[in-house]
Amino acid sequence: MTEGSILPKLLQFSIPLIFSNLLQLLFNAADIVVVGRFAGENSLAAVGSTGSLINLLINLFTGLSVGTNVVAANYYGAGDKKALKDTVHTAMFLSLWSGIILTVTGVLLARPILVLMQAPAEVLELAAVYLRIYFGGITATMIYNFGSALLRAKGDTRRPLYILFISGIINVILNLIFVIPLNMDVAGVGIATVISQIVSAVFVVLLLIREPDEFHFEVKSMSINSHIITRIIKIGLPAGFQGIMFSFSNVIIQSSVNSFGAIVVAGNSAVCNLEGFVYTSMNGFSQGALTFCSQNAGAGKKERIKKVVWISQGAVIVIGTFLSLLFLYFAPQLIGIYTKNPAVIESGLVRCKIIFTTYFLCGTMDCMANCIRGMGHSLMPVIVTLLGACAFRLLWLFTVFQIPAFHTPVTIFMSYPLSWLLTYLAHIVCYFKITKKSALWK
Repeated sequence: MTEGSILPKLLQFSIPLIFSNLLQLLFNAADIVVVGRFAGENSLAAVGSTGSLINLLINLFTGLSVGTNVVAANYYGAGDKKALKDTVHTAMFLSLWSGIILTVTGVLLARPILVLMQAPAEVLELAAVYLRIYFGGITATMIYNFGSALLRAKGDTRRPLYILFISGIINVILNLIFVIPLNMDVAGVGIATVISQIVSAVFVVLLLIREPDEFHFEVKSMSINSHIITRIIKIGLPAGFQGIMFSFSNVIIQSSVNSFGAIVVAGNSAVCNLEGFVYTSMNGFSQGALTFCSQNAGAGKKERIKKVVWISQGAVIVIGTFLSLLFLYFAPQLIGIYTKNPAVIESGLVRCKIIFTTYFLCGTMDCMANCIRGMGHSLMPVIVTLLGACAFRLLWLFTVFQIPAFHTPVTIFMSYPLSWLLTYLAHIVCYFKITKKSALWK
């Protein structure tokens, strides 16, 4: 990543990562499609409406996995083998305890938070069951996320893709078995997801155990290196906090959507899942930019980082615009995969028309934030995102949305593109401030 032409290497890194992200998204998509088609609109709404809450609870630790990727890539680029080895064992120890903490938190708080989110009565209990099962197996998810972050740090995005392909097939097969012949409803899809994530975790651990270089993992050597975990936390905690606040604003948005009833919630849930396929495609290049910038920062190649920033931005715009327009054109048919109810499809189209015409802004916003984070500035993108996206959305909901004439789902959905544009422009200002004064480079 520190030598040669950037675009071919970025594509080589990002395309397998995109497919990995898409397969991971298929876990949730398979859940939603199966319950929507075979268990009904309430089950569809129950599973689909939990996404923002799941993200709220796991984003802090997902941020730490981002910190792991940056730190490992930095040491890899600098050629520091001892520090890289310590990073591997510190990260895996951290993944285990992250999962345990999330299990306890998620199982205990699932239903109370759903009540606070004004989940419709016909959806509440189903959603609570799904969440408790999901968080019961969250440790496996954390182990996979941290393990795959380590592999990505040295440019390996193919083997995580193979792992997710296998576990994804398992998830779909178990979904169909548990829901259709066994009539397990949301509990069935939750159990299927947990089993598939356990498979992913086992495979990624086996890969690390068999690594011949400094990425080799030994279970008995798991421990905390104070210097390494300080670096991971310094980079990952702000990213995780940013994710938490982002998810918090989305939870508030989901609560507002919930106030319009199960049909609107179901339509919104289906489209949110479709958006994920576009988002993860853009995010593949965003994650690529993060790792490329981190390795080149470790190697001290500042001018190359500048090229990475704008090449990755261009890639995000192209893929985001193309996929968004494609999904918008086929929106009725795509929503129809999740549900047969015409009212749910019509409700989902309202969100489609707003999001898919502006979604590339979300990709460029995230990509620029990751570039800045990879350059060693973890706090700056957090502050910008909190003000430009989270605070703006909350202000929008508590002011404009409260006006009777604007108390509609359209007003809720408009908060997204406006916040993306505002935040992206602020990130660009921050980027030029960093590159203008070389002393700010770390």
